[in-house]
Amino acid sequence: MPIAPLPYIDEHETVIEAPAEAVWRALSETLDHSFAGRGATAYARLVAATDRTASGPRPLTEGSTLPGFRVTAATRPHALTLSGSHRFSTYTLTFRLDELAPTRSRLRAESRAVFPGLSGTTYRHLVITTGGHAVGMRRLLTAIRRRSE
Repeated sequence: MPIAPLPYIDEHETVIEAPAEAVWRALSETLDHSFAGRGATAYARLVAATDRTASGPRPLTEGSTLPGFRVTAATRPHALTLSGSHRFSTYTLTFRLDELAPTRSRLRAESRAVFPGLSGTTYRHLVITTGGHAVGMRRLLTAIRRRSE
C-alpha cells in the first residue's frame, strides 16, 4: 500500500547554464558543503533529528545522510529526494533536474512537510510562515547554480 505524500509547502527553481550532469555534481557537492559545518550538526541534535551526521557514499546516493536528512531516492541526473524527521516535523525535499538544452538545465526544489501538535505549529510558523525557509532555499539554489556554471 503506497504511503500518501506529505502536504506540499512550496517549490523554488532556477535555470542554470550548465549540462544536467554538471548540475547533478554541483547539487551533491553543495548539499555536502552546506550541511558540513558544526552548526548543521548542532541544530540536528537540538531538534532531535533522526539523522544527525553526514555518512554514506559520495556523491550522494540512496542511503547517504546529511545532518537532518537521508537520501531516500536518487535517479542521476534527474531527481534526488532527501527525507527527515525531528521532534517538530517530518519532511521531504525533492530536487528535480530538467535538461532544457545540452548546456542548460532547470533545477527545482519541492518541499513537503507535516508539523504535528502545538510545538509543530509553532515550529512551522518560525520556519515557514516567517519566510526563513524560502530564503534558505533560494540561497541553496543560487549556490548550486554558481557551482555549476
